[in-house]
Amino acid sequence: MKYDIFHRTRYDYAAPVSDSFNDVRLHPMPIPGQTVEHFILRILPAARLGHFTDFYSNWVNHFEIPELHNYLLIEAQSRVSTQPASQLSESGSVCPMNRLKESLNVERCFDYLQGSRFVDVSPEAWKLALDATHGLDDAWLAAVSLRRWVHGHIRYVPNSTHVHTRMSEVLRDGRGVCQDFAHLMLGMCRSLKIPARYVSGYLATESASATHAWVEVFVPGFGWRGLDPTHDCQVGEFYVKIANGRDYGDVAPISGHYRGTLDRKMTVEVKIIPSAG
Repeated sequence: MKYDIFHRTRYDYAAPVSDSFNDVRLHPMPIPGQTVEHFILRILPAARLGHFTDFYSNWVNHFEIPELHNYLLIEAQSRVSTQPASQLSESGSVCPMNRLKESLNVERCFDYLQGSRFVDVSPEAWKLALDATHGLDDAWLAAVSLRRWVHGHIRYVPNSTHVHTRMSEVLRDGRGVCQDFAHLMLGMCRSLKIPARYVSGYLATESASATHAWVEVFVPGFGWRGLDPTHDCQVGEFYVKIANGRDYGDVAPISGHYRGTLDRKMTVEVKIIPSAG
């Protein structure tokens, strides 16, 4: 599949602000099965763009606007080609749990076994994960079972949470959005010593109007495999990956700070159009 993706974020400030420093993670990742044909980032007021690759191999654009300004506009345009991903069986044994120790030899897997800003590796998460995977001795099938559990026990309620909602709050309230589904699955996977990382990107559907979030688990012998607890499925060609990290805090599309009023309005627009060219 080939997609043209347009992502616009605009901030309007109640009074002029200055000294705006920002990191933007909107560049799709050039990875196997996903080719970035072009990417354009536009900033207003105009600013000089720099870029770097962060600790988790995400492409980050950076810019600064020191002068006073009343608004900030960030527009990203991408064209991305994706290939159908191979799917692992969800019914037969793939990777015995005792092979998980092999993941400790993989770079940065250790980070994806720990708690993080929005993800708790707590006794409660461990108990729930044990119950959800009762009788399973396969790491992949356990991860699939956790995906199904999260999908079945959390209600998808738009605007019910915010970007700073922790996993413990999602468990307490039993509702959330894709980010919350991912955080909860991460905590349950990590409590069973299954390396799991947060992924941000897009899901190309007719109603797509925002970024999406899912999970990747590390399966020895098969590498990182994508699982979407919001839709209870494996990740395939309709998914476009932007960034990965321990949780949302590592992959926020736009992060930064400025000097001035906290009274501001943010609007976000996302369009994903299948391309024939």
